[in-house]
Amino acid sequence: MAAVSLRLGDLVWGKLGRYPPWPGKIVNPPKDLKKPRGKKCFFVKFFGTEDHAWIKVEQLKPYHTHKEEMIKINKGKRFQQAVDAVEEFLRKTKGKDQASSHNSNEEKNRRNSSEERSKQSAGEEKRKAILSEGKLKKGTGEGKKRVSSVSSERGSKSPLKRAQDQSPRKRGRPPKDEKDLTIPESSTVKRVMTGTVAGFKWPPSVSEPVKDSDPHFHHFLLSQTEKPAVCYQAITKKLKVCEEETGSTSIQAADSTAVNGSITPTDKKIGFLGLGLMGSGIVSNLLKMGHTVTVWNRTAEKCDLFIQEGARLGRTPAEVVSTCDITFACVSDPKAAKDLVLGPSGVLQGIRPGKCYVDMSTVDADTVTELAQVIVSRGGRFLEAPVSGNQQLSNDGMLVILAAGDRGLYEDCSSCFQAMGKTSFFLGEVGNAAKMMLIVNMVQGSFMATIAEGLTLAQVTGQSQQTLLDILNQGQLASIFLDQKCQNILQGNFKPDFYLKYIQKDLRLAIALGDSVNHPTPMAAAANEVYKRAKALDQSDNDMSAVYRAYIH
Repeated sequence: MAAVSLRLGDLVWGKLGRYPPWPGKIVNPPKDLKKPRGKKCFFVKFFGTEDHAWIKVEQLKPYHTHKEEMIKINKGKRFQQAVDAVEEFLRKTKGKDQASSHNSNEEKNRRNSSEERSKQSAGEEKRKAILSEGKLKKGTGEGKKRVSSVSSERGSKSPLKRAQDQSPRKRGRPPKDEKDLTIPESSTVKRVMTGTVAGFKWPPSVSEPVKDSDPHFHHFLLSQTEKPAVCYQAITKKLKVCEEETGSTSIQAADSTAVNGSITPTDKKIGFLGLGLMGSGIVSNLLKMGHTVTVWNRTAEKCDLFIQEGARLGRTPAEVVSTCDITFACVSDPKAAKDLVLGPSGVLQGIRPGKCYVDMSTVDADTVTELAQVIVSRGGRFLEAPVSGNQQLSNDGMLVILAAGDRGLYEDCSSCFQAMGKTSFFLGEVGNAAKMMLIVNMVQGSFMATIAEGLTLAQVTGQSQQTLLDILNQGQLASIFLDQKCQNILQGNFKPDFYLKYIQKDLRLAIALGDSVNHPTPMAAAANEVYKRAKALDQSDNDMSAVYRAYIH
């Protein structure tokens, strides 16, 4: 098959990492984003996502030619939303083109009318000149007639000639209004980005505050400026720190690591402790993106699958830490987190100067502060990085990571965070991420209990639960979380995506956080009681949506 010629602005299907072929548009890359060496590639912004990447030419297909084929093999909801975004973009572009064409026609008509008026004016002048010549003929002899005739001809042709000479120049030089319709290519790309695929923003200059440098993966840095208010600043996949005039430290983009739709993995050796619902998905994505990973789990059988995928096996937490540069851990609660670090053959025994430990468990601020202190006391580096999400989001590499502690370590973890999540936030000193995570889960747990309460109230009052869900999905509360949890309840499927016992634990810790600062949390306290009842009904190891059963028993 003959090679298809592609160019800037073309709509294409591109292969992005682990995802199926996805609709996108070839756009100009940000100035700071270097083109990878080797085979020819284009910079593609993908519709329906915040992803973009350099994609090899052979991994691209024209959108319209392969549209039907791609729609047949991809049935996901997000995929359909992406296709809808493309079609909406095409409709808007067509409308703008028609408007531009209409304006061009109007301008052409105006020019023609102007030319006609010029011709009429020239004709009038010629007629006047002829009449003038006739008068001269009456008052002079034959010799003078010839002179007057020549003079009159020159006089009569001069205005006409000027009009004719000016007319072509008007055609070649667009009037002021028309200049607005002639948009350079870079402006066209920017205009497109403010439409359906808004969310991709061009990187600012160094002197400007950093905003959304890289929409494929967002890091947010909480930094203090001279003003008392705090601000979030975005940093890109590869990072460099630069000092600005204000004296505060900001992060600027150095380069992209989304080369050909994948992540450039760190060359550091990665360890991972804890292969539960969240940890399993995280490790799987680290391996898929090319990281060198050593794993350990309390029940060793869980390691087998990852060994088959290329991971190495660590016999103890201490061994993993001693043989790896950065070790991540994700366990169930504060007790498990402390035992992992302080227990026999624990993390602390493997820590020596330069070793890095990242705790991704959802625990309280006191626990994470204690762990940080003992790690740092041995010369290690510490980062807390609890994650917001569930098993599905973990498997999909779409977690939200909340980090605090050693900022240099946070930057060193960049490729790992990109592999496991869609967004990361750096929140400052140790303890801040733990507090924020508990607040997030407090809101989520309370919302889940309210959903269950609403569904049971609908049932006992003779209303259709499915209709209630349909109504909610059409309103302001519509979300993937709402839909999935309601579907769980309606189908009676409580396979764990987020253990009920863990959301109850997080509610309990969030209430304690409120108590520590004398802040009331009555909604969370009420929700906590419902989850405690669900646990008493043996729902601990079911999904959090099983809190519904606390209302029907």
